[in-house]
Amino acid sequence: MSAAPPQTQRKLAAKTGDAGRRRVALVTGASRGIGYVTALALAKAGFDVAVVARDKVRLDDVRAKIAALGVRAFAVQCDVTDPSGVDSAVHAVVAALGPPAVVVNNAGMARSRPFPQITFAEWNEILAVNAGGAFLMTHACLPAMLEAGWGRVINVASTAAVQGFRYTAHYTASKHALLGMTRALALEVATKGVTVNCVCPGFVDTEMTKQSIENIASATGRSIDESRRLLEAESAQKRLITPGEVAAAVVHLASDDARGINGQAIVING
Repeated sequence: MSAAPPQTQRKLAAKTGDAGRRRVALVTGASRGIGYVTALALAKAGFDVAVVARDKVRLDDVRAKIAALGVRAFAVQCDVTDPSGVDSAVHAVVAALGPPAVVVNNAGMARSRPFPQITFAEWNEILAVNAGGAFLMTHACLPAMLEAGWGRVINVASTAAVQGFRYTAHYTASKHALLGMTRALALEVATKGVTVNCVCPGFVDTEMTKQSIENIASATGRSIDESRRLLEAESAQKRLITPGEVAAAVVHLASDDARGINGQAIVING
């Protein structure tokens, strides 16, 4: 799978570094939460930004906000678990903005339940989104990065990529898989101007975490505030991480200054 025919990749990749031409960043799961804030942060850092997600209405809103910052913006609806859909989405981004020099694989899903209650279908679904989606998007965008001799693959994992949590065998396995892919690919491209890293936040103050808090309250009979404090206690600072903190780490990894950071799991959890 490739982002564009080889001749097109070479032509566009060569232009990416031309004076006056901004690098292109592609962010998945960009319609809300970490992806939304990261897309705006990359735009503020001077990247042209393509946003990818399933929610078209929210995507259009993000695209408009990015464009208002004075950079080029493009939105494309896509399910990252669909190989042909990912291929088509990347082709559209290349045609609109040029080949992505930065790919932020942020699309993900989280669920929790005791291991005996996890079905094989649910196991496969979590792995397909959290690990498979990053594989497909990276597979589609990497050839142009290698051709250009510059690229950044930044995978948004979780502290569940570096440790285990009860009732999340499927989620934890998917994030471990994402980190494993990161480390292996980082070695493959280390001498080619491309870096591959993971950011691994703890519980982030997003809609997804709010839903987790509500699920805890429902399952345990605790109040919403008590349930929130349970998640805050996972951080030594006793708080939820903000999406902006994750976005700041991504922006740094996307910079030239971060060229020596490769194959790392950067934990953001206080």
